[in-house]
Amino acid sequence: MDFFQFLTMLGGLALFLYGMHLLGDGLAKVSGGRFEHVLEKLTNNPLKAVLMGAGVTAVIQSSSATAVMVVGFVNSGIMKLEQAVGIIMGANIGTTITSWILGTQGIESSSFLLKLCKPTSFSPILAIVGVGLLMFSRHDKRKNVAVILLGFSVLMFGMDTMSSAVAPLADVPEFTGMLTRFSNPILGMLAGLVLTAVIQSSSASVGILQVLCMTGAVGYDAALPIIMGQNIGTCVTAMLSGVGASKNAKRAALVHLYFNIIGTILFMVVFYSVNAVRPFAFLAQPANTFGIAAIHSIFNVISTICLLPFSKGLVKLACLTVRDMPSAGEKGEPEESLQLLDVRFLEIPAYAVEQSRTAAVSMAELAEESVNLALGLLEQYDADVAKKVEELEEKVDRYEDELGSYLVKLSARDMSEQDSHTLSSILHCIGDFERISDHARNIKEAAEKMQEQKLVFSDKAKQEVKVFGEAIHDILKMTMLGFANEDTALASRVEPLEEVIDGLSLKIKQRHIKRLQKGNCTIELGFLLSDITANLERVADHCSNIALSTMQKQGEEFDPHAYLDSLKRSENIDFQGRVLAYRDRYALP
Repeated sequence: MDFFQFLTMLGGLALFLYGMHLLGDGLAKVSGGRFEHVLEKLTNNPLKAVLMGAGVTAVIQSSSATAVMVVGFVNSGIMKLEQAVGIIMGANIGTTITSWILGTQGIESSSFLLKLCKPTSFSPILAIVGVGLLMFSRHDKRKNVAVILLGFSVLMFGMDTMSSAVAPLADVPEFTGMLTRFSNPILGMLAGLVLTAVIQSSSASVGILQVLCMTGAVGYDAALPIIMGQNIGTCVTAMLSGVGASKNAKRAALVHLYFNIIGTILFMVVFYSVNAVRPFAFLAQPANTFGIAAIHSIFNVISTICLLPFSKGLVKLACLTVRDMPSAGEKGEPEESLQLLDVRFLEIPAYAVEQSRTAAVSMAELAEESVNLALGLLEQYDADVAKKVEELEEKVDRYEDELGSYLVKLSARDMSEQDSHTLSSILHCIGDFERISDHARNIKEAAEKMQEQKLVFSDKAKQEVKVFGEAIHDILKMTMLGFANEDTALASRVEPLEEVIDGLSLKIKQRHIKRLQKGNCTIELGFLLSDITANLERVADHCSNIALSTMQKQGEEFDPHAYLDSLKRSENIDFQGRVLAYRDRYALP
């Protein structure tokens, strides 16, 4: 092999790896996080877990990606460690589908139909269709399909380029001599392990082995131990993903490693023991692409069948390795919803956006609860409830910090237009949620001051605050439900109530001034009432902002100021009708 052939081989390898990356990326975008939700909702049935793991991995074309997802699920508390075992085993089976697809590269026949089944024959057609979709389609999903088609085409072109470059190596004694060393099971296993650990993809390393097999210089005696090592090497990605994660997440990564190590050891001990007594004739034959695919699948299926009944033993082994030892400076458990914001999910933007929405909905619920509790303090003060309001405000602050940081990281990822719109909406809303909880704390402090100084509102003022509180309670409920369910119809009912709340605030201030002039109220109580109504009015303003963000549809030009101006015109009968209805419902006594 001369310099230029070597260069061609490296170029083919680069295209092969890039094509596999494109293919996986396109499949992940088309799935829109659905495959991840399938795994997330998995039951405790081990067989079902194996089938799910195999199915999802066959689609996304990467057992490493599935293992990393599982580590993320366990780390965020979505999945139990016991559930993860079956999925990891299934992932090892699912990843073998790639080797079967690549195996069709070796089809040799004069039949037109069989030739057409070769990826090198139909991949140019897929590439043409993919480029056409990418250039002329504006639809997001079609572009993702184009990426899948192009990824597959680039992958197959890279593999064909590699196979053409390495073909002359069959006549090079040094090359064939090097490969015969791999017939030593230990050396072959280590070679497969190192190769896969470096490129972090067993599918890719098996593909490279299949290319070498096309030279006819690789026998099954050399290929088999390399395949065994490749299954161990693919665990590196999950192990790296487990660094800095929770104990259970580290255990999930270890389960993946132990499953492959134990499976490899058992398979090799049994296989080579039988071979020593009664040699397998096929080991002396040159390996082919389909033979490699068959060995890859058979090994993983047998390993799963043998070890699935002992899945609890794998969990115990992982738990013995990573023990529950309390450390002196260990932090408390984070909020359950914040655990969903696992950095591993950033590799699957569609799913990460969904997790962020779930966390944002939890944040919204906390903000709503804080205001409702604070309103209750105005009627009857309770020190425990006041403490709860303070705690809720701190939690909401933590949500804003962590969710905001997570969304900023996520925004740098390549995602669909729909997901990008959702991310932008969440970013706009979390600031409003945080401010709402701040106003709840301010109301709590006003109630605290009244309690400490033994101040009491007049009966009229109490009735006014109660009506105002009911309106705030209802606008919060509508706003948060609209946000959680992405219900634009419900969100459109927020603005008329916000208009009425502004009027209520003004009327209460005017009534207070009259009571002050008559001597029925003190200046100090007046300041407190003004402070409370101002905070409640601001809560309604933030609800308006959230509702407007909820109503903005993907890809639609939306000017909030122009929309509000159009709403409040006298000829807008629907808006004016809702305003009148709300005024009747929240009329001051």
